[in-house]
Amino acid sequence: MTTIADVAFDVPLAHSFAYRVPDGWTLAPGQRVVAPLRGASRVGMIVALRDGADARLKTLDRVVDAEPVLSPSHLDLVHWIAAQSLSSVGSTCAALLPPPTTKRTPDAAPRRAADAATRTASDVSASPGGRPELLVGAGREKRALERIEAAPGAVLVIAADIETAARWAQRLARLGHAVRLDSGVPDAERVAAWDALRDGSARLAAGTRSALLAPLVAPATLVLIDEHEAAHKPPGPPRIHSRDVAFERAARERLTLLLTSATPSVEAWRRVESGLVDLTAPPRGPWPAVSVADTRGILRREPLTPPLARAIRETLAARRRVFLAVSRLTSSLACDECGTVVRCAECVIALAYTRAAARLVCRLCATSQPLPETCAVCHGRRLSPFGWGAERVEHAVRRRFPDARIARWEPDAARGARAEAQRAAAAAADVVIGTRGALRLFGPAALGLAAFVAPDQLLRAPDFRAGERALAFAWAAAERVAGDGALLIQSQNPEHYAFEAVTRQDLHAFYQHELKFRAELGYPPFRRLAVVTARAAHADETRRLGEAVAAALRARSGLTVYPPAADRGGRAQRVVAKGDADLPRRLDEALREFTTPRAGSRGIIEVEVDPVEWQF
Repeated sequence: MTTIADVAFDVPLAHSFAYRVPDGWTLAPGQRVVAPLRGASRVGMIVALRDGADARLKTLDRVVDAEPVLSPSHLDLVHWIAAQSLSSVGSTCAALLPPPTTKRTPDAAPRRAADAATRTASDVSASPGGRPELLVGAGREKRALERIEAAPGAVLVIAADIETAARWAQRLARLGHAVRLDSGVPDAERVAAWDALRDGSARLAAGTRSALLAPLVAPATLVLIDEHEAAHKPPGPPRIHSRDVAFERAARERLTLLLTSATPSVEAWRRVESGLVDLTAPPRGPWPAVSVADTRGILRREPLTPPLARAIRETLAARRRVFLAVSRLTSSLACDECGTVVRCAECVIALAYTRAAARLVCRLCATSQPLPETCAVCHGRRLSPFGWGAERVEHAVRRRFPDARIARWEPDAARGARAEAQRAAAAAADVVIGTRGALRLFGPAALGLAAFVAPDQLLRAPDFRAGERALAFAWAAAERVAGDGALLIQSQNPEHYAFEAVTRQDLHAFYQHELKFRAELGYPPFRRLAVVTARAAHADETRRLGEAVAAALRARSGLTVYPPAADRGGRAQRVVAKGDADLPRRLDEALREFTTPRAGSRGIIEVEVDPVEWQF
């Protein structure tokens, strides 16, 4: 009788692979090993050990970790994450663990594996727990830092990106020995940081999503910075938001969980209203004077209305900085006379517009219709995908203000050395024209004026989260304007409740409208969504595969399945499904015939549950 190890690899397969454990090795689930797989040696995670006898099994090559890098409770959490995101356990481990260390000897494993598992289990039982807390309003990060300083045990701060993680690591270093757990530091440093947290020699840590499973000595605190950011759900498996993992881990281990956000996600706000999360907000602080200019029918040839041009001139005369917010051109249609966006009658999201197809298509239910000749509300004939990009706005500003230092900064579109040069120019400019990412150039109250040239492009996006995104951008801009400064919004939808909430500095007013809209139409957080993408070698095979996937989903009860639609320029078919809390399980059962390995693959199936970014 020998010991058999079930090992999960970073491959898109749900099942693990069995190997014989060499005599004399003492291993534990949660340790990484190297084993042969399809002609190569690969790193995998031991998910189970059992007794057995099968001479045909290959033997493990070597041990990677001298002790389990995952405790039993964290390995169980990995299985939950994989199930919720329809990712493999091996891919989930690869994404949420530090890189494999250098070669270790098998003899090192027996000495510490059991001790590590026991220590982690006792830590969990000692954790204090408590209801998660959402920090909003001015000074939220300062308040989070004060809570961290007062916390009795280990603290892990999770940021949406490497830059923010680095900033928080510097803040934590003022409180004591702090380590970093993100790809912005060398692999060896990440591994050492993981070990330091596990043995308690480090109490404070900052990182990105890859640090979500870091070991913490109890009583522990987990802090999620800017929980609303889409960057907390980056591409690649496991396709799950850090917020969902943080809530689940905190509940399982009874961690103290703090979340910060200027404009919480609708999902988080719903938890507040349901009594699952406490909301902590200070009294309203300084806020700029907010004005909304009605630009229906007048913003055609010039991006700067007279009020905006006057505000820029006055701000520059006072030697204060200006930020002009733009967004990428919209892919939907709206009336330039009254501002009405052409929407799907069933789904109430903007219909996607493509000039080549000359049709409007709903990206959710796939309904298609020809371009209307007149506006259904005012019967105007000026329907267009009109918008102002950063380059056109820059040209207009340079023409009006030739003596000002003007720079354009679109971090989501720039790359390499050119991006660094643009960023440096923007950091020194009097007027910065840019997308939301450019706001990182400015600290709180750093601006004299922030203005939105045409935020209707945000509201026209074919996405049910369009209002939420518009609020987040406008609110973030307002926070960077001094209390005696101004925020000006030029809009064809001046009465939109997102702009009203910013004007009144009233988050509750926005979520009251948004939650009602989501509830009536069955959008998250009231129901869950998933996007299933199918691809095959040829266009006709791709179309048939999309239809087969849709049919398989419709055969399962409890799902609302929309017709397949062309995606990625016709190279794929996309099927949107809507369901309840058990959506991942129902999807997994329905798609098993397509995802189970077999000879003669029918194509590639990709699933994203709870999408936060709609790539249209």
